[in-house]
Amino acid sequence: MAQPKFFLQPLTAAICVASYSVSALASDAHNTPDTPLQLAPIVVTAQLANDANGLIIHADPKQAVQPIPAVDGAAYLQNIPGFNQVKSGGANSDVTFRGMFGSRIKIITDGTENLGACPSRMDSPTSYISPESYDRITVVKGPQTVQYAHTGSAATVSFEREPEKLTADKPYRGQASVLMGSYGRLDHNIETAIGDETKYARLNSSRSVSDDYKDGDGTSIHSNWKKWNADLAFGWTPDDDTWVELKGGKADAEMAYAGRKMDGSQFRRDSLGLHLQKKNLSEVIKQVDVQVDYSNNNHIMDNFSLRTPPHMRMETRVTRRTLNASANMLAEWDKLSLKTGIDSQHNKHAKNLVSDMKFESYGAFAELSYPLNDTNKIVTGARLDQVDISNFNTQATRKETLPSGFVRLENEIAEHGLKNYIGVGYVERVPDYWELFSTDFYGTTIKPFNLLKNEKTTQLDFGTQFEHGAFSAWASGYAGVINDFILMTYVPNEKGELITKSRNVDATIAGAEAGVGYQFTDQIQADVSTMYAWGENTTDNTALPQIAPLEARVNLRYVEDKYNVGLLWRTVASQNRISLNEGNIVGYDIGKSKSFNVLSINATYNLTSGVDLSVGIDNLLDTTYTEHLNKLGNAGFGFASDEQFNNIGRNYWARMSMKF
Repeated sequence: MAQPKFFLQPLTAAICVASYSVSALASDAHNTPDTPLQLAPIVVTAQLANDANGLIIHADPKQAVQPIPAVDGAAYLQNIPGFNQVKSGGANSDVTFRGMFGSRIKIITDGTENLGACPSRMDSPTSYISPESYDRITVVKGPQTVQYAHTGSAATVSFEREPEKLTADKPYRGQASVLMGSYGRLDHNIETAIGDETKYARLNSSRSVSDDYKDGDGTSIHSNWKKWNADLAFGWTPDDDTWVELKGGKADAEMAYAGRKMDGSQFRRDSLGLHLQKKNLSEVIKQVDVQVDYSNNNHIMDNFSLRTPPHMRMETRVTRRTLNASANMLAEWDKLSLKTGIDSQHNKHAKNLVSDMKFESYGAFAELSYPLNDTNKIVTGARLDQVDISNFNTQATRKETLPSGFVRLENEIAEHGLKNYIGVGYVERVPDYWELFSTDFYGTTIKPFNLLKNEKTTQLDFGTQFEHGAFSAWASGYAGVINDFILMTYVPNEKGELITKSRNVDATIAGAEAGVGYQFTDQIQADVSTMYAWGENTTDNTALPQIAPLEARVNLRYVEDKYNVGLLWRTVASQNRISLNEGNIVGYDIGKSKSFNVLSINATYNLTSGVDLSVGIDNLLDTTYTEHLNKLGNAGFGFASDEQFNNIGRNYWARMSMKF
């Protein structure tokens, strides 16, 4: 895999030297001994629940997190209560939310969707995301927004970059970080921008490498990787109300998988986008946004380049080319706020250079917000998508009209520090590429292209936040009915190999995430968060598979102006609600899982203005454990057919970051 030469390892030393020298000058020039320093603790529960009374979550991906700062989008999202990931190795796992998987979770980057190509989701959408390259992550729980095409029934996740705001007095800005850890982990992240009030150029780039890790028993796990990405943007801001940005990006990677018969030897991404924004067009029309984005993901998987070659070598190349276009408008009149828009998506999938699928969708939405009085606000929206899918293998076509909508009441009682929300949403979801092309229809040996029904989700979401003095608490819950839930069953063929079958069943789901925090003194803080998801296949009266067990996190911190130290205790219960040999495209239930506890410690020190050093030890006690959501180990590495691989053992890491 070719990698840019500007990401060579000497950059580590260069950033460290520059971090100290540049920021030391800034510190001498701008700080006095009486200037208080604000140093945020390492994040262990990446949640800022301050929108829609806690329904919408924000996270800062540039802030250090524990466990070790994330290499991809799925690893970062696991720091937000409700998220988990189906582990396949050291990186590029597949994210889940409240037990839901795949296209039920809408993944957006800078307002557009970048889809993977691998039939077994080796390159899930989050595998192309370097979290630290973004300014903010936003999560909308449940079907409580209609602003994006074919709305996510479980959640909508958006990785966002903000437009640059530079001045003639300071025509540049930047930040960089270096991370070093056990098992050869080395990450570089650089973001820099130059320009003035009317124009700018911004570069986001990163590189990450790691060797195979060892579990708590000292067993080496096939899990090494090399990843890099670079995105360049040119912006024009002729006035305060106009923004135009042209951007392009490239990335590539190679990834070894402990839980698969093949590894990923190429994860190439090429992207190009044009975004336009105009504000304050009139007293009513406050903002108009138009954007067009193109991406081409070119993925190769094989069984010989990253492992000892077997007798029979295999290689498969898959591609997904996607073109997204959208236009939306925000209007405000009196107390009413209305956002409307139209969008389209065209994507084509190919396997070994032969196209097998074309997907087209056209949609329109309207989302309205209106304050009923000083304490209550109603938010509602509706959406309609027209989807056309062509199967080039059989010349079959599928056309669907997909409605979705929601209504939500938000309530705030400021004098009591109390915020609440309750809403109902409905989504229809057409089966995605993986469900249509990577499975056979249950009980047959034919593809389910026109046999699988659309999935229909009706869900109630509710939550609350409370603050009083040193005490704070939050909770969010949900209960839903899913008609024609798409379920995967793994059955043996005549050779004894497991074949994935898909069918529709009815299901009910429920669960909650909650947390409490307390400020014992000016320095000592503590918080506890927990999450639980439950699902039932009401057609067969069995549990829904591949749902993570009850989990809690206890975080204790000691915070001073220039340093802080923290302790994280993650405790995960056993999962007894399983459905043998059923699951999703990536994994399936093979048995009940055991409980485990993992203890980690961290510290951060402010070396000088703009320069922080963070250190951590994950899995301090070197515990040997396996996540319930875990792709099966592969026999090529000595695993039995029904044995999962273990997670990483004790892991030391250090991260230096700077801003200028």
